[in-house]
Amino acid sequence: MDRYRVEPGKRIDLSDWDPDGRETLDGKKAEGREELAELTRELVALQELLYAGHTHKLLIVLQAMDTGGKDGTIRHVFQAMNAQGVRVAGFKGPTQEEQDHDFLWRIHRQVPGKGEIVIFNRSHYEDVLIVRVRELVPKRVWSKRYDHINAFEQMLADEGTTILKFYLHISHEEQRQRLQARLDEPEKRWKFDPADIEERRMWPKYIEAYEEVLSRTSTDWAPWHIVPTNRKWYRNLVVARTIVETLKGLEMHYPKVRIDPAIMTIE
Repeated sequence: MDRYRVEPGKRIDLSDWDPDGRETLDGKKAEGREELAELTRELVALQELLYAGHTHKLLIVLQAMDTGGKDGTIRHVFQAMNAQGVRVAGFKGPTQEEQDHDFLWRIHRQVPGKGEIVIFNRSHYEDVLIVRVRELVPKRVWSKRYDHINAFEQMLADEGTTILKFYLHISHEEQRQRLQARLDEPEKRWKFDPADIEERRMWPKYIEAYEEVLSRTSTDWAPWHIVPTNRKWYRNLVVARTIVETLKGLEMHYPKVRIDPAIMTIE
């Protein structure tokens, strides 16, 4: 999955990245779903190993434009995992208490402990995305946060956290279709928020903000991956593959037992 990984220091222009994944599409949809099922089984086994070993920590960051599929990715990629060792942290507008602290205060409280996988549904990057686009704080404030974020993530990595960040890359037209589906289909209508229309009008500003994020905060210790998202099944496949490859690379082992099972008898 290195093809989707953002090289540190590389200047990103999202128009160069195909949200359909046409150039790198591996196989057909049915084959992709079969592979995803196999990857899901591997993830279950690897998560159990991580939980039992109680040594490693995995932080997964999901960012996307509206309708980009953060919830769908969580539902399809992580659904089979043991809930004891996996949790999702969502970050909406900060509470008054959170606003009274630095912007990373509420984030740090949610990072994974040993043996745990935590998925951020939105994240600290909102403080250089919506905050920037909506001009919620002055540029002199948010412009310093890229360096703060890099330092924060390096500290987490130095303390044993493996970090994977995924930007779910959806096209402007695909977003239009998904928003329209929320209006047209009764079972999806609850998801529609009129504010989504106003956010969509700011698409160019959000793209510019995301390009800055991807260019300045993809590091060796916390890389970004730009995931083609127009095809939901392929989005899930890319995310699952990347996580499986990363967890395998940790070379985890079950903890050594302190007893000899050969001499134990259960009566």
